[in-house]
Amino acid sequence: MINRLTVNGRISLILIGQIIIVSSAFFLAISLRFDGVLPSELSPFLLSLILPLIAIKLATFSLLHLSSGWWRYVSLPDLIALVKANIAGSALFALYISFGPLPVTIPWSILILDGLLCFMLMSGLRISVRLGREFASSYNKNCNETMKRIIVVGSGAVAQTIIREIRQSPKLNWDVVGLVDQDASRLRHWFHGVQVLSDIEGLGELLRRASVDQVILANPVLELKQLRQIVAICKKFGVTSKILPNVCEILNEDVSIQHVRDVKLEDLLGRPSVHLDVSNIKQYLGGKRVLITGAAGSIGQEICRQVARFGASSVLLFDQAETPLFDVERELKASFPAVEFIPSLSDVRDAAKVDFVFKRFRPEVVFHAAAYKHVPMSECNPVAAVKNNVIGSRNVVNAADRYQADHFVMISTDKAVNPTNIMGASKRAAEIYAQALAAHSRTSIVTVRFGNVLGSNGSVVPIFQSQILKGGPVTVTDPDVTRFFMTIPEAVQLVLQAGGMGHGGEIFVLNMGEPVRIVQLAEELIRLSGLTPYQDIDLVFTGLRPGEKLHEELLLDEEGVVPTRHEKICVARACHHNLAELNLQLDRLNNACTAMDSDQVTKLIHTLVPEYHSVKDGQPIPISRLSVVKSPVISISQVAVESA
Repeated sequence: MINRLTVNGRISLILIGQIIIVSSAFFLAISLRFDGVLPSELSPFLLSLILPLIAIKLATFSLLHLSSGWWRYVSLPDLIALVKANIAGSALFALYISFGPLPVTIPWSILILDGLLCFMLMSGLRISVRLGREFASSYNKNCNETMKRIIVVGSGAVAQTIIREIRQSPKLNWDVVGLVDQDASRLRHWFHGVQVLSDIEGLGELLRRASVDQVILANPVLELKQLRQIVAICKKFGVTSKILPNVCEILNEDVSIQHVRDVKLEDLLGRPSVHLDVSNIKQYLGGKRVLITGAAGSIGQEICRQVARFGASSVLLFDQAETPLFDVERELKASFPAVEFIPSLSDVRDAAKVDFVFKRFRPEVVFHAAAYKHVPMSECNPVAAVKNNVIGSRNVVNAADRYQADHFVMISTDKAVNPTNIMGASKRAAEIYAQALAAHSRTSIVTVRFGNVLGSNGSVVPIFQSQILKGGPVTVTDPDVTRFFMTIPEAVQLVLQAGGMGHGGEIFVLNMGEPVRIVQLAEELIRLSGLTPYQDIDLVFTGLRPGEKLHEELLLDEEGVVPTRHEKICVARACHHNLAELNLQLDRLNNACTAMDSDQVTKLIHTLVPEYHSVKDGQPIPISRLSVVKSPVISISQVAVESA
């Protein structure tokens, strides 16, 4: 009620101000035209002129929304709107004079002067309000001795937005003392009243001379080398460094100071931004019923968020983990009130429950992210891994086919390529079945294969962070071990993109970039924690665990790679399999799982996936297959770039 009264009072003040300005501009125009002497022929008609003028201009201003908005944030688009409104108002008043009932002629010079003066008075008032508020905010900040002194890296549009927001917000007790830019030609130039004091090479000297509390990285085109250099300099001088995330992390939002966050590991690994074909994704997700298995997992949760952003009408959250499912449902309902979220406490291994859910919900799009993913855990529990990853996947894709979903997208892994562990072999078996069924289905069934995801549940990064918090040591399996990494939002955005590109049967391979040495990742995490590797925190090498490779791959030798229209997505050439024979093999595999016969399960998986060579079997893994440098993976980025 109080807010409504405040808004109504503000609108009333704006209307009164507009009436005064319109009237004043008109009288001032007449005074200027006739040197301060009112002509006798106009005197009797002044009231008859001023009332229609006020009515016409106020109606025009209202139609162009000049009675709303906050004057404290007036900008160039607001001034352009003022120009349009005054031109329209003056033109309508001229028509009224020309064809109206009044027997009087107004010189065109008065109408032109009136429009110019009205614009100048209205824009002057708004600019004065903004300047007054900014002066008051700046004065209050200057009176505060605890004000935080900020340096912004960058001087482009993003940096200028940050400066403007800091200056306009009295709650932000910050003072931007200078800018740093890698473009030397901008040195000593001023942007929004703040000077470019140094280039990146001179940042250390600037921090040494000036009293600075924080550095904000607001340059979206910083190279990885420059980013690492800035973070290292800030650490050296004990200055906090913050960064604005890339566009992937703030989809559908404007850049704001609220997005500033600490520098993360993924920033230092240099993952480039993903460019999406938004119209394609909205076309197959907008207004659709979407089912997501594994919805409470890290990948599943992000799929839920992004599917909701792209306009799904309803999302069924399919997961067996009760508390995580409860938590993600609450979060999603709070973040996306326009989308219907339906939690289903269900297990992909339960074929009857899967069928019931599909029959009742009738999903149009399905994302299958439910899987057991930990290699050591799967090695210890092969029956559970196979039951969930193979039989569970068959249950879900069969249901999608039976109830004629439009799209089915299965999440797979680089560990499915030439697998050396039961987890990878089980995911490869699921890929094979999905490809075989796709040849006989109306549903577009595709698989998306990618590597490790930074920050996912149980991934190496949280483990390293926990070890660092405890004072070390940080354990790495081998000094030469490498893995492919991408961020959760990046992986999910590419999954959504691939889902709309497939026709059925494809295995989409995401371009993971260059592999990352795990020891380098551990060292960067230690540095981000403000510590020094091998001095403050020791690194201990424990040896590869059962089933682990030194290097991962993304393609089988016989698959090859075909580029797509998206530079980060390629298609593995299809490998054809007989669906009837596969179903017989999977039935035997299911029976072995039910009987808890792990030896038979392993034997059948070897039959389904001939390239599976378990380390425990004592069968050597060919070195050529483990070489990242000679792997087809490198050609993925090369082919994709050439085709772009």
